[in-house]
Amino acid sequence: MKSLKYWMTAVIVIFSFLQISAQQAEKKIKKEIIPNAERIFGLEFTDVERDSMQDALNDQLTNYENIRKIKLENSTPMSVLFNPIPVGYKFDKKQSPIRFSDYSKTKMPANINDLTFYSIGELAYLIKTREITSTKLTQFYIGRLKKYGPKLHSVITITEKRALESAKKADEEISKGKYRGLLHGIPYGVKDLLTTKDYNTTWGAAPYKDQLINEDATVIKKLDEAGAVLCAKLSMGELAMDDVWFGGLTRNPWDTTKGSSGSSAGSASSVSAGLLPFAIGTETWGSIVSPSTICGVTGLRPTYGRVSRTGAMTLSWSMDKIGPICRNAEDLAIVFNAINGADGKDQTLYDSPFNYSSQIGFKKLKIGYVKNDFAKKYPFHDNDSLALKKMAELGAELIPIDLPDIATNDIAIILLAEAGASFDELTRTNKDDMLARQFKGAWPNIFRASRLIPAVEYINASRIRFLLVQEMYKLMQKIDVYLAPSLEGNNLLLTNLTSNPCVVVPTGFAKDGTLSSITFMGRLFDEGKVISVAKKFQEANGFYIKHPQGFN
Repeated sequence: MKSLKYWMTAVIVIFSFLQISAQQAEKKIKKEIIPNAERIFGLEFTDVERDSMQDALNDQLTNYENIRKIKLENSTPMSVLFNPIPVGYKFDKKQSPIRFSDYSKTKMPANINDLTFYSIGELAYLIKTREITSTKLTQFYIGRLKKYGPKLHSVITITEKRALESAKKADEEISKGKYRGLLHGIPYGVKDLLTTKDYNTTWGAAPYKDQLINEDATVIKKLDEAGAVLCAKLSMGELAMDDVWFGGLTRNPWDTTKGSSGSSAGSASSVSAGLLPFAIGTETWGSIVSPSTICGVTGLRPTYGRVSRTGAMTLSWSMDKIGPICRNAEDLAIVFNAINGADGKDQTLYDSPFNYSSQIGFKKLKIGYVKNDFAKKYPFHDNDSLALKKMAELGAELIPIDLPDIATNDIAIILLAEAGASFDELTRTNKDDMLARQFKGAWPNIFRASRLIPAVEYINASRIRFLLVQEMYKLMQKIDVYLAPSLEGNNLLLTNLTSNPCVVVPTGFAKDGTLSSITFMGRLFDEGKVISVAKKFQEANGFYIKHPQGFN
């Protein structure tokens, strides 16, 4: 016969089990709440269908809870990779000699301050010929970062110790005849979403301002190999949105009462003000094009799959791209030549040559323009019209084109869903309350809303994106390059989805007093040609040699 103690223990166990079961039952999804979800998704099921779904929905809820127990770093990629390659696309396999301009007429000015806005090519010639040392040049730009960075709120961390060590090494190598190329000894900065040894990587956001990921991103490693000198980690809109970060609003050097746009805010602002010869930015949907426009600098958004994102903060696995922001188009080519290519880690990269020449003729090229967008009335219209006229004067026969029209704005949910996943933990821990921006259109609310994007719609949006890529490929087989308004129409989003490269070039001031730009679009992996075309236009337009007052 069982003892009293045994029966008491059994009763306690059964009672505990029933309590747990009751608690679990309370958590279960019941058919009465399913219509609420239906309204969010724009669907409607019958009462019988809802009844049948209950078990499956509760099983899925358990799946979600178990998934959330697994720690996923921001750097953990998706197992499904975006493929930007259209059906029938053939890679160019021939690497031609890269032909940069001749900088041998560059002279060392009597006043070192006159070096402020020299191009990479000009500074490179002075370093190579030992008219100036990398150390002296680095000290000069660090001084500018310290002087003007606080005014612009464009600098998060000055990497002075590392910079001076790198500059000293460059000087020693060059003195011994070991010259690595045009970036050897050249100072630069990076958007603070690229990891660096010994220095915090803040992502521009208060929850991460003390974050140390103690390794160099691939882009920084490649620039190290080229001999470039990292001087600063530059401000960015928090978690890659706009120009506000935990240190305030990054300023536009042309008008310091206004922002620089973003999210590569500090990169564009710093180059514009002459705090650095070049900087690295990133773009998911306008984060190189927009600040380059607002700050009057020249930016390159490369083809997706060109530049390794190892060590870069992820916002969207299928849309993030890394590119340079510089003084002029050829500087873009100099930097891109160093940072593109595989690293053995980022599985989204493709092997394709970079072919660039500083000289190009327009008569043999098929150059298009997005006629309907240019015909609209918008802030840059007058300057854009002058840009088209200048292209014609340079020998371009401009061909009117129409961009594919396949639900471009609707499939932007791809970015929203991926961004929500990238910062899932931030949402679930309520640390999103620490972000500076809390209005409806800011990340905290976007991340929350992204949780309600159905997986089926995300996948179908990706399928529509496939169709968009095919249509864009058909269009680009008819032309080599085309021009588009930088911030008007759907071109910016569309080409971030299809992954076509672009170069944005400043063109002057719009009627409202803001700076204007125009965008040159290229074929996939054909950055060399689009940079060459942009360079020829830029030199004829001439605005790139003008700089904001107060930073000379």
